[in-house]
Amino acid sequence: SLSLSLSLSLCLSLYLSLSLSRPLISPDLPRSPPDLPQAFDLKKTLDMDPEFLNTDGEHEHDNSVSSISIIQPGNVDLELVQKWVGQLLQEKGAQIYRMKGVLSISNADDKFVYQAVHMLFRGNFDDKWEAGEPRESKLVFIGKNLDEKELRDGFNACIDTPEVLEKRIKTLRFAMGTKVECKTGGGWVKGEVVAHMYRDEFMPPGMVAPYQVKLDSGELIWAPEDVNNLIRKG
Repeated sequence: SLSLSLSLSLCLSLYLSLSLSRPLISPDLPRSPPDLPQAFDLKKTLDMDPEFLNTDGEHEHDNSVSSISIIQPGNVDLELVQKWVGQLLQEKGAQIYRMKGVLSISNADDKFVYQAVHMLFRGNFDDKWEAGEPRESKLVFIGKNLDEKELRDGFNACIDTPEVLEKRIKTLRFAMGTKVECKTGGGWVKGEVVAHMYRDEFMPPGMVAPYQVKLDSGELIWAPEDVNNLIRKG
């Protein structure tokens, strides 16, 4: 189903892991994802913590503890930032005392507000980006022996650019026109890849499907993930 996968220890709760476990995404799916539990209200958060988005950092007495702030104009790719944060929390979660901020996600009209303590992460899409408001991501890390260059390089690799899109397309297993089989509720069905990195208005915020497939029946569907148990060579 399109239920959210809240794996607090390893991945973002960004609508982000929109359970790519569903065998097939097709036009009869619900038009919008369910509500995210433990959601943020950005206005209330700022009322309680006016410094929530302060990028000047937070200071500690321990010299090994530092704060690192990142401000990045533009949008980031949902899948790439999901993988980055998941790996970051898995490998460095013990060192990261707190993460917080706002992300500007491609193909999403709302800001994604989040915070994490060690490996526990929560967040949600909140207020809309206003007309004329610069779209940018703001991140604050507080922790022990943080590597600023590593954090900046990791986040910069998530920025959504034409070059990143081209690189992602090159990693896909099936070229345009390839005959494939897709796993559906009724079993495996035959079709042909007709688009890469497909998105339409009915998809959840930020989500992009690796393939759009035209079935032999003429129906257009999209595969949520490029894995063999969902889509395979025909």
